[in-house]
Amino acid sequence: MTCPYLPGRMEQQLFTELSGPGAQDVFERLGEAGFRRSHHIMYRPVCTGCSSCVPVRIVAKEFDFSRSWRRILKNNIDLTAKDVGARVSEEQFDLFRRYVESRHGDGDMANMTARDYVNLVTASPVDTGLVEFRTPDGALIAACLTDKLRDGFSAVYSFFDPDMNSRSLGSYMILWLVEEARRLGLNHVYLGFWIADSQKMAYKRRFSPLEEFGQAGWRRVDTPE
Repeated sequence: MTCPYLPGRMEQQLFTELSGPGAQDVFERLGEAGFRRSHHIMYRPVCTGCSSCVPVRIVAKEFDFSRSWRRILKNNIDLTAKDVGARVSEEQFDLFRRYVESRHGDGDMANMTARDYVNLVTASPVDTGLVEFRTPDGALIAACLTDKLRDGFSAVYSFFDPDMNSRSLGSYMILWLVEEARRLGLNHVYLGFWIADSQKMAYKRRFSPLEEFGQAGWRRVDTPE
C-alpha cells in the first residue's frame, strides 16, 4: 500500500490477527517486540530497502520531568481523568471530528464516520480503555485510547480540543500516562513508530529516557535536550 508517512514510497506490513482466549498474551509478546495494534490486528512495517519506522517507548520509571514538562502538568492540574473503558459517545465523536479536521484533514481519518469511530474504540480483543480528560465544569477536551500491557501502557490514539493550544494537551496525555505507569509500578509507555523524516512524529523524541526497537532488541537512544 502507499506509505502514509513518506511521500513516493510503498509500505509493506507483517501482521497477524488477534483472536481467541490467548489474544492478550499474543498482543503483549508482539507489543514487546515492536508491533503495533490496530483494531484486531498486530502489525509492523517490513518495507524493502527502508527501515524508517522505528518502534519507541518511554522508560517511565526513569522519566525526566524537566521544567517544561512540569509546566505542562501545572497548566492542566485542573483536569480530571477517567478511564471509561470501551464506552463511546456523541460527545467523544464530536471532539474527535474537530481534532481530525483541524490537524489531519488530508489524512485517511478525515473520512471516518461515527461507525468507524465506534470500531476504533470497541474493536479490540485486548485490555483497552479510553481515558477522558474533563475541565472542572465537565467539558470533555481530550481523550486517549490506551492499551494495557503487563509492563506498561500503549498509546493507541489521542485527540483533543484544537482550540486549546496553550494547554499542550497532546504532550499532557503522554505525561499523564507516564505518571500513571509510575503510580502502578509499570516500566514503559509505548508511543508506536518514530520516523526521522516525518515532522508529525518529531515530538516523540522529546520524551526522555527513550528506547527504540531494532535487530538487537530495545536500546536506549539519545534525545534532544
